[in-house]
Amino acid sequence: MIPLRDDNPISIRPLVTLGLIVVCCVVFLWQFSLGPAGFERAVFSLGLIPAVLFGTAHLEPGLDVVPVGLTVFSSMFLHGGWMHLIGNMLYLWIFGNNIEDAMGHARFIVFYLLCGVAAALAQAFFESTAQIPMIGASGAISGVLGAYLLLYPHARVQVLIPFGFILRMMSLPAMLVLGFWFVLQLINSAAATAGEGGTAWFAHLGGFVAGMALIPLFKHRGVRFFNPPRR
Repeated sequence: MIPLRDDNPISIRPLVTLGLIVVCCVVFLWQFSLGPAGFERAVFSLGLIPAVLFGTAHLEPGLDVVPVGLTVFSSMFLHGGWMHLIGNMLYLWIFGNNIEDAMGHARFIVFYLLCGVAAALAQAFFESTAQIPMIGASGAISGVLGAYLLLYPHARVQVLIPFGFILRMMSLPAMLVLGFWFVLQLINSAAATAGEGGTAWFAHLGGFVAGMALIPLFKHRGVRFFNPPRR
């Protein structure tokens, strides 16, 4: 499913959501400007490498530009390609603005970063010997999805669903869209081969669970769980 929009209105300007999108886009343009070799160096320097984080491997000289512990933050602002960036930013825009609305600007940025750290550590824990950098905002965004599922399960999400070469547009409840997404992460994480790179499925699961666990602490008191569908 490719989400396009939701029918969930907001009452504030989602400045943090927009800011995160801008920062990720600017960082990717910087990566792109470095050329192929520089792009790869940036990924190894600022991405999270589980084996390096746990001290069982070390970066080549010149690549350790930030303390290894800080890569749990820097990695979530890097992306591996245009489609990686666009897909993540689409999810962040559709679902992030409502979560920012539910907790306010300051709380949202803290919530987002905590979910990103939880996601990175989950991936590193399950693939502790991997020497391939983990990058991308999807772990933090997964936390946003987990929070959205608890707050707005009945919101309608317009999605594109491919049937072979045909794309069909449908409006589905968020609980169905996000539930399907979570089950897909479970299936893929079970089938993934440790240390071979690709999608960080465990980061998605870790971020999603972290978002569900943290949302009670970060949402405004007046925001209810399981909001009823709009009429």
